[in-house]
Amino acid sequence: MGTEAGASAVDLLRSQIPFQTDGELVLPQRGVGLVLVDLCNGFCTVGAGNLAPVAPNKQIEKMVGEAARLSKLFCDRNWPIFAFLDTHYPDKPEPPYPPHCIIGTGEENFVPDLQWLEKEPNVTIKRKSCIDGYISCIEKDGSSIFADWVGKYQIKTVLVLGICTDICVLDFASSTLAARNIDRVPPLQDVVIYSEGCATYDLPVEVATNIKGALAHPQDLMHHIGLYMAKGRGAKVVDRVVVEP
Repeated sequence: MGTEAGASAVDLLRSQIPFQTDGELVLPQRGVGLVLVDLCNGFCTVGAGNLAPVAPNKQIEKMVGEAARLSKLFCDRNWPIFAFLDTHYPDKPEPPYPPHCIIGTGEENFVPDLQWLEKEPNVTIKRKSCIDGYISCIEKDGSSIFADWVGKYQIKTVLVLGICTDICVLDFASSTLAARNIDRVPPLQDVVIYSEGCATYDLPVEVATNIKGALAHPQDLMHHIGLYMAKGRGAKVVDRVVVEP
């Protein structure tokens, strides 16, 4: 699909399934936590693996930049951050996706701009081996690392950034909202997705048709659909994030 045709398709989609963002999120001085979803090399760094971008990608670059900016803001104030990193063992595939983020390859680690987070005391890192980060936090005894984090810091609002908007971000948001609705993550009230801090991958239809079993995944369309679906599940979607004066 050419650039003009692709833009027309996005415009058509937005006209048929429009949604209004919730505008600006003003970060309060307490009760907010930052959740980073899979800001790892295997999804974000050019040429880093089967699911990494094959060329520089503006949407992904902007996401990484916003994640770095907000992470620094949170760390400067010693506010809590929960970071998921997609991580897999070579003998445990994750169909329908090809091998990715295998332990020891480097794909499973933070992108270079966020590697410093590993040493920050306010950051909780969870290596996840499934698409849905919320599910990955549930232990065999039923306890949840994520729910414990929410309770420990008395988080009422989680601000979510990451990749992919329509896959891991959407699944995490949907499960967290469902859990909130049955009082599994007190005192959580709101899941807020920052649209400019999210991204998804690009697999144009003309490329996908030449790959056996592949589904086309035009980036801008699927990003919009991911945000639309999250909004439908009860998430708030904002396009600006500022600090309370």
